[in-house]
Amino acid sequence: MNKYILIVAISLLTFNALFGQILTREDSLSAGLVATNSTTVISGYGNVKYSNNLTEKKASANVDRLVLFVGHKFNKKITFFSELEIEDAKVAGGELGGEFAIEQAFLKFDINHFNYITAGLFIPRIGMINENHLPTTFNGNDRPFVEQFIIPATWREIGIGYYGTSIRIPGLNYTLALMNGLNSAGFESGSGIRGGRYEGSGANASCLALNGSLLYFKSHFRLQLSGYLGGSAGLTKREADSLQLDYGSFGTPVELIEANVQYRNKGFVVKALASLVNISNAFEINRAYANNTPEQILGYYVEIGYNLLHKTDKNFTLFARYENLNLNLKLPENGIENKVLNQQYLVTGISFQPHKGVIVKADYYYRLTGEQNQALVVNPYPQSQPFFKQQHYINLGIGYSF
Repeated sequence: MNKYILIVAISLLTFNALFGQILTREDSLSAGLVATNSTTVISGYGNVKYSNNLTEKKASANVDRLVLFVGHKFNKKITFFSELEIEDAKVAGGELGGEFAIEQAFLKFDINHFNYITAGLFIPRIGMINENHLPTTFNGNDRPFVEQFIIPATWREIGIGYYGTSIRIPGLNYTLALMNGLNSAGFESGSGIRGGRYEGSGANASCLALNGSLLYFKSHFRLQLSGYLGGSAGLTKREADSLQLDYGSFGTPVELIEANVQYRNKGFVVKALASLVNISNAFEINRAYANNTPEQILGYYVEIGYNLLHKTDKNFTLFARYENLNLNLKLPENGIENKVLNQQYLVTGISFQPHKGVIVKADYYYRLTGEQNQALVVNPYPQSQPFFKQQHYINLGIGYSF
């Protein structure tokens, strides 16, 4: 009897944790709240942004992304999830091209109320934004820069993942995933490992990756720790030997660790995240590809917000976020330092949700960097725009999810 009561209590805690994230029909499908079998669900999200660079005196307007979700519940145990995404409005036919991509395509197999398996192209649990990246879930028109250039959200790969909820420790969730690794030929100075993602397109499965996480809900807190270890050679043994790269499933490894915490209470929301990337074979990668890969990348941010309408069903949040990124924290002997990659951001603004699933955003952000390394400048001023260590932006935007 006591065991039965414990299981019920844990189920309620798990449901409450999930219910706090039920924003779309996709969330309802994922949480098992769609009761009828053989049901197809349509959902989606997107955002449009106007940005004004006050320093360079130029402005732009863009449809950042439009995403359509289609899911299907086959029976009580098996569900399909898929998302098609268009970024920057255009994918062909114009000088400014965007991207048309599959953001996810996987099957979810429910083992029981506490455990399930995913298989296919899915988004692993790393950071805050990667799994929860709807424009209605974060402040500011741009996703946090740490989770763009250090944790390259939205990061998805092909593999299999196990998701569980602890019965013994209420509020504790855990994951373990095996995926294809990265392609170090795509690493770029200034964007870390972002360009090395395969994202389901011709992924070389000769190198593999492991991702694991612990997620804990306690009272007003949400705490998470996650890690990643993956190979990045993605070559045949002959190719790897010719480039003098470490061959094997986890050869030429990339390690990433992150920790984050969120606190929500009476309209206040406080978030903090820190992440470190370690690339021990950066020297060999630079020798092979001359892409100025660093050995270590570090970033963190802290954000505080207050919802003035927290006693209603609407949201009017004032927020401020500080971010610090060092994209060449440690360089190998053949690396070239560029102090521009030591960056600080201050982002502040408002997020207004007049209705669930609709958001209007306005923000100002200030960016401060180090000096340019003139040896890396291909077209110096006045052939190109002058470089500004300090830049000021104003952004306006709308977002939606359903």
